[in-house]
Amino acid sequence: MKLYFVRHGKTEWNLEGRFQGANADSPLLPEALEDIAELGEHLSDINFDKVFSSDQKRAVDTAQLLIDKHDNNDLTLETTESLREWNLGILENKKISNMEAIYPKQMYAFRHNLVQFNATQFRAESVFQVTHRIADFVKSLQDSNVENVLIIGHGASLTASIRHLLGYPSAQLRRAGGLSNASLTILETQDFKQFDLVTWNDKEYLEKKKAI
Repeated sequence: MKLYFVRHGKTEWNLEGRFQGANADSPLLPEALEDIAELGEHLSDINFDKVFSSDQKRAVDTAQLLIDKHDNNDLTLETTESLREWNLGILENKKISNMEAIYPKQMYAFRHNLVQFNATQFRAESVFQVTHRIADFVKSLQDSNVENVLIIGHGASLTASIRHLLGYPSAQLRRAGGLSNASLTILETQDFKQFDLVTWNDKEYLEKKKAI
């Protein structure tokens, strides 16, 4: 099975530098709609068997735009709480720069070394909770008898969970950086125990557009 992971398009709060998390949301930016449409064209000839999305609006809107661009008019979107962004507790809706000033060590840990991130300090989900929440959802697809699955989610939770599926320890889940808005990451697996990375954080489709 090939798993195609897409982070939602850029939102107003992404532009403002705010934490969104699992309980907050903001609209997609106009330029994000253009990027998502380009990604949809890029993915339009892939024979997706299933499309899943977080039930948060920024992810649902991204997923629907991708489906609208697809050659298969019969694709339907299935939403699930399992794919929501990291529940960041009291950090949600806060300016990232302000939180970095107040909690410099913890914000560095969240970006670079999740072993040192103290989730309870912020009433947030733990690294274990978020990575297993999404990994369990992915592994639930094992008996679905499908070949290509499109999954739309969020930056922090997908970054950590995809690297977890690849077998990285918690200290290295953010070492490759975070996933960009409207980026494509592809994993392949035969047994849902071993996952292989095909593509990481790819936005080459936009470079192709610029070259035309």
